[in-house]
Amino acid sequence: METIIKRELIYDKKICRMLSVGAFISFTALSAFIRIPLPFTPVPLTLQTFFVLLSGALLGRKLGGFTQISYMLLGLTGLSVFTGTGTGALYLFGPTGGYIIGFILAAFVAGSLFEKQEKNRISVFLKLLSADFVLLACGTLWLKISLSIPLSRAFLIGFLPFIFGDALKAALAATIYNAIHSRIKAVLY
Repeated sequence: METIIKRELIYDKKICRMLSVGAFISFTALSAFIRIPLPFTPVPLTLQTFFVLLSGALLGRKLGGFTQISYMLLGLTGLSVFTGTGTGALYLFGPTGGYIIGFILAAFVAGSLFEKQEKNRISVFLKLLSADFVLLACGTLWLKISLSIPLSRAFLIGFLPFIFGDALKAALAATIYNAIHSRIKAVLY
């Protein structure tokens, strides 16, 4: 069994990159359906940030950012990939549109922070948390604009409620990153 798992079936790095991008687009889209609505905010809890952070950390800033741009474009074309089965350009003008833009920036930031392989678990966690805070900041700023509310209110409903859950997702992503990053980098680059 172990020899089968270690055997590489695909040798072309371009194909591996395309498959990796496709996998993370799929993971981000599927995780949109794992959502918990919160009564005090229009923004639900989802598992998407977990895959956004991993896409940037494992694929790098270019492929991670490209992955999230591709995810957004799929939603803009009408596929039901956004949370709550939202689709189209109008979805980005809703209260959660800023988080979608934040996906792109967070994946890019995570990829930039991980340009050098990191082995220190705390450092990996802090880098992922930093990228996540970029995502939350984008969402919070868009909430302020889209709902015409003060920034302090947007922070209370768009940033603060998500810190604990996103810290847990960043910790889990850091654990997975530490376990597989060297193998992923060897396959992709």
